Amino acid sequence: MSAALLYPFIIVAGALQALGNSMNTQLRGQLVNPFLAASVSFLPIVFVFATLFLVMPTPLPGLDTLGGMPWYAPLGGVAGAVAVFGGLAFVDKVGAGPFNGLTLTANILTSLAMDSLGLFGLPGGGFKPMPWLGGLLMAVGVTFIARVTPGQDASREGASGDGASQETGHGLNPRLLYPFIVVAGALQAVGVVWNAQLRGALVNPWLAALVSFLPVVFVFVLVFLLRPKPLPRRTDLEGVRWWMPLAGLTGAVAVFAGLLFVDKVGAGAFNGLLITANLLTSVALDHFGWVGMKRVRAGASRLGGAALMVAGIVLISLF
Repeated sequence: MSAALLYPFIIVAGALQALGNSMNTQLRGQLVNPFLAASVSFLPIVFVFATLFLVMPTPLPGLDTLGGMPWYAPLGGVAGAVAVFGGLAFVDKVGAGPFNGLTLTANILTSLAMDSLGLFGLPGGGFKPMPWLGGLLMAVGVTFIARVTPGQDASREGASGDGASQETGHGLNPRLLYPFIVVAGALQAVGVVWNAQLRGALVNPWLAALVSFLPVVFVFVLVFLLRPKPLPRRTDLEGVRWWMPLAGLTGAVAVFAGLLFVDKVGAGAFNGLLITANLLTSVALDHFGWVGMKRVRAGASRLGGAALMVAGIVLISLF
């Protein structure tokens, strides 16, 4: 099969990844407790992949592949879940565009560092100037997307008649949250590499996805049992829409796409397509206020920042 035939699926996966972060935010708002929301978000993923594995249990791993599996490979889902939890807690505070822009930039810069240094079993490619120039363009682009302060938000929203501000913030100084979001993006990149190693060791992609997500559900359920408050009220639960618990599944499409397609289309093309679709969808979510997001018009700053990030992704993908 031609690798180009897989591109539409990867683009859809990137768009769903951005959509999933915003859907998780709405789920978090209705369920109140972030650990309960995370558990509800991830449980359908485990159910779906467990069902698929029971239906298609072969091929199974052998002792040779299991023996070569690094100890950290099953933790790839946990590393990637940090970004999902960040989306639950912070997307509505900083906006889909800035959140995804920061996580994507941290993700790609971490990926470049792992490729250059040969970390986690990757072949060390050494320093290549063009991909790092692309990373620099992405970093500049995300500063344009995330540059507006809450003070500007309040003043401009008050001046606009329709409640939608031009290039606005989201009510909390986003700079206080940026370090956590950057770390989440870096862990997301590490998680992709660990998941790929897990897929190689377990052979069966359904089993690999199941093993990747099981520790995530265990952690969130355990934390919720230890810290069960606050709990949602009846009025909160009545506000849960049918699509909110599906937030985790939308994001899991990108994880599973990585398990299946990275070795077929190449890491550069896969990440380039996935990130571009994610970024453009994020800006659109803010601009149109879809799935309950606060509206933030895609003015010159955001569109220019998105263009710089796409240019950076192209350099990284091609070189």
